[in-house]
Amino acid sequence: MVKICCIGAGYVGGPTMAVIAFKCSKVVVTVVDISSQRINAWNSDHLPIYEPGLDDVVKQCRGKNLFFSTEVEKHVSEADIVFVSVNTPTKTHGLGAGKAADLTYWESAARMIADVSKSDKIVVEKSTVPVKTAEAIERILTHNNKGINFTILSNPEFLAEGTAIEDLFYPDRVLIGGRETPQGQKAIETLKEVYANWVPVEKILCTNLWSAELSKLAANAFLAQRISSVNAMSALCEATGADVAQVSHSIGTDSRIGPKFLNSSVGFGGSCFQKDILNLVYICECNGLPEVANYWKQVVKVNDYQKARFVNRVVSSMFNTISAKKIAVLGFAFKKDTGDTRETPAIDVCKGLLGDKAKLSIYDPQVTEDQITKDLSMRKFDKDHPAHLQPASPTSIKQVSVVWDAYEAVKDAHGVCIMTEWDEFKKLDYQKVFDSMQKPAFIFDGRNVVDVKKAREIGFIVYSIGKPLDPWLKDMPAVVA
Repeated sequence: MVKICCIGAGYVGGPTMAVIAFKCSKVVVTVVDISSQRINAWNSDHLPIYEPGLDDVVKQCRGKNLFFSTEVEKHVSEADIVFVSVNTPTKTHGLGAGKAADLTYWESAARMIADVSKSDKIVVEKSTVPVKTAEAIERILTHNNKGINFTILSNPEFLAEGTAIEDLFYPDRVLIGGRETPQGQKAIETLKEVYANWVPVEKILCTNLWSAELSKLAANAFLAQRISSVNAMSALCEATGADVAQVSHSIGTDSRIGPKFLNSSVGFGGSCFQKDILNLVYICECNGLPEVANYWKQVVKVNDYQKARFVNRVVSSMFNTISAKKIAVLGFAFKKDTGDTRETPAIDVCKGLLGDKAKLSIYDPQVTEDQITKDLSMRKFDKDHPAHLQPASPTSIKQVSVVWDAYEAVKDAHGVCIMTEWDEFKKLDYQKVFDSMQKPAFIFDGRNVVDVKKAREIGFIVYSIGKPLDPWLKDMPAVVA
């Protein structure tokens, strides 16, 4: 019976291993993590992450062929295949700070695997890593091998949060990269056999190591580029009276372009897009490709511009000051159907509003008050590190209140900022919202979820990204000097 151990019980390791266990009854899967709090949550009725369908999958397998444990070394030692799904945050200091991936946790995992292994192992990169990481890991393992054979594979994940279980059940492709040697090819076949339990063989792509590592960064860079492209168009739409939704639909019908990832918004977020692009920028710079680095850097710049533009619209619309005004923030997660707040545009927007001394009332159906407080008080990139290495968060931020009801959030507010496209925000009684707010009442829709025509008929002044501007906003600058 094949034994799989996954180091790291986060957004990638937990769901991926749960689905492998669910689909491969003859494989024993153990997910290990040094955080007892996280492992206890995986063993409880309240899983540490929210993902539609994940609860059912875990409950059907847990205790049968799916286990969660803090006994890291024991399970790594016993495994045939070790997936490494640890954090690869952006470096906060030293060479490559602000761009390069910090491989501290990866290196420490590799050294531990070498120390405790008593039998040959296939070691699988599941974290998003820079190209040529496998080479560094190979060196660590081969210099500490004690006669044991380690084979490195790259098996990047392409999950979208909010649809991770669906993505794992019906993937567009599974990518496995390995060395072009007999040992490397044999390892590829071993992992391929695991996925072939439910993934059609033609969807399992096999490449060399470097192609697999780069494919993950390239996929995220291309997706983020589409979002920045349509967001750049949204600014032009507002300036000219065009409607970004109509432009997106029009270009999306072109089969060469396609309709996906063309929704304009306040900006992209999540754990991967910005981190992976910055990583790509750093790799390009290190390889003497400054023009390529600058091209990808612009994708991140446009994303930052979009968030700054949104804050400026709020301030300039409300008589150029929001000091002491109550602003309701609806949604804090970076997208609907997840509780993940990593790199969520809401953080930068809220910090921008707080910088102008607004009072914020925040509501998100899946994000806790503690998480919101931590996000608004933490330095950029600190959040990517394990919880015990993160700075302690203050108990509260004076200008912020977190509530558990959208109508409570908007009560007596001067303006409403919609930051996440939760379905419930489309179904709110906007007449009730209007009646409870200060007048004039503003809606700043960062996700284009509101029916602009109906909202204006109720009496709202509406700013919706990329839509023709409300007459109130027409003479107000998009960027405050």
